[in-house]
Amino acid sequence: MTTPSTFAPSSFQDRSEARSALLRWLSVLGAATVLAGCASTPLPVWQPSRPAPAPARTPAPEAAGGSPSSILSTAQTTPIAPAPALEALPYAGEVALRFPDPAVRYQTPGLENGRRSFTTNEELSTLLQTLSTKTLGQPVRLGLITIGTSQQGRPIHALVAAKASAINPEALDETRRPTVLIVAGQQGTDFAPTEALLAMSQELDAGGRLHPLLGQVNVVLVPRANPDGFEAGSAATADGTLLTQDHLLLQTPEARALAKLVRDYRPTVVVNAEEFAAIHPTLEQFDALRADDAGLQYGLSPNVHEFVAKAEREWLHRPITDSLTQAGQRVDWAYTASPTDKVLSTGSPAPTSLFNMAALKNLPSLTVQSRGADLQRLHIQRRVHTQVTALTAALNDTIARADDLSKVQSFVTRDVASQACKGQLTVAAQAQQTQRDVVMLDPLTGADKTVRAAWRSSQELRPTLQRPRPCGYWLSPQSDRAVERLRLLGVQVQRVAEQAPVLSDGYAAAGADAKISVVRNAIDAVPGSYFISMNQPLANVAAAALEPDTPYSYVKQGIIPTLGDLARVMAPTTLVFEED
Repeated sequence: MTTPSTFAPSSFQDRSEARSALLRWLSVLGAATVLAGCASTPLPVWQPSRPAPAPARTPAPEAAGGSPSSILSTAQTTPIAPAPALEALPYAGEVALRFPDPAVRYQTPGLENGRRSFTTNEELSTLLQTLSTKTLGQPVRLGLITIGTSQQGRPIHALVAAKASAINPEALDETRRPTVLIVAGQQGTDFAPTEALLAMSQELDAGGRLHPLLGQVNVVLVPRANPDGFEAGSAATADGTLLTQDHLLLQTPEARALAKLVRDYRPTVVVNAEEFAAIHPTLEQFDALRADDAGLQYGLSPNVHEFVAKAEREWLHRPITDSLTQAGQRVDWAYTASPTDKVLSTGSPAPTSLFNMAALKNLPSLTVQSRGADLQRLHIQRRVHTQVTALTAALNDTIARADDLSKVQSFVTRDVASQACKGQLTVAAQAQQTQRDVVMLDPLTGADKTVRAAWRSSQELRPTLQRPRPCGYWLSPQSDRAVERLRLLGVQVQRVAEQAPVLSDGYAAAGADAKISVVRNAIDAVPGSYFISMNQPLANVAAAALEPDTPYSYVKQGIIPTLGDLARVMAPTTLVFEED
């Protein structure tokens, strides 16, 4: 087999010259397509136990030591011009050797041999619709629902897989089984997670490897939450918003669709699937490349209940890490590198991400990042394998801990509600910074390279602002936008029917920095205004949105018009409310 063109460090006099050339070379290569695969021996597909349908074309020769079968996509695929057999690698061949293809092969429209593009929005819709149609009237349903529409009018699909009489939330509740929600494709450039969910969708069908799990767990998959971003080749939505950080403000229809899905289907566990960049900016800052196949991070934000955090850590993060390790994958925390200094940071503790918001809703949650946001099709089978391994482990772990998860959720929802009017509320917190040794890869030799970096971890949060926990919040009649968003998040909001005085703390901004303080006063809750009691399971979600000091608060973002439209209610009230 002809050896593909690779970066060859031996042609340079010293390491510095080689590194400079590599950086120049990478900048030129950024827009180019990369190696889709260079194996001369075909691999068995992921699901060998199901009889394979007749192949649509002449099958490849068998792999050594195995009898490959073929899973043909049920979607119609778009004809794509064949890719060149060999294309340039974006780094030294020695690095590529550290990431061999898995011993199984996944098949989706976007993983077909010779494809340059991943599964299109049209192919995704066709595949899910075909799966849904096949199971009509069957005891196990794979039902397709449209949870919303993107800014440019594209449908956002979810596949509901359950052994149930129907696929609506009430039918899933009647099964008394846990439900796992998995969301992929929030960034339009995260390709492997979407392909992984499409592969899993097919395996949830009758005869698939995941099908037997549906007797113990319900599964809701959103393979591509940002179809506009995929179409444009952009991480952001059509208006430039990062969907990954819009799960408190709900500024985009995509985020509102996901919030409504969580509110209505009430999942037991929420998993976000995305990708991280393998090359930049660690190459510039550390002269090294990312070595991990997977980065994991569970939901953490100020006021997340300690029992939720413990469930995430011990019943999700730990067993998923073990499953990936046993599969020969290297695992680390999900982190990003600063482009300006030698600082590595785990995910922000802000309640703006899907998994942090889920944790505030008392739902154990996790994000799974696979290596390759900047690799296009390179190592795509391995990246999909990373996601499938981790997400399958999440399903199995939820089944194994179903009773425990139910008990934790029951206790936590009561405990959070019982804290109204008592104790302290953390308004803002910051990640602790330490030093950590992180294993990366030498970009020239592919060898492990340990780097010393400043490490900002949201696993250890230090409160920077606390206030007494109120009994509730009052909102003026002009706060309709905020009320709509809070209700989408599942927060209970009541509308005042009769005027009554309320003991409250109002907010005031003073000084050049407009620092916010609270001032005790009495207000009249007029008819048409709103009350959000903190005696409810999602009290901490309400506080995250309404305390005005943070950059993501509803006041700072203009969803609530002014500080005068909001007050903290500091004593139990006897307000009379409109009937729903």
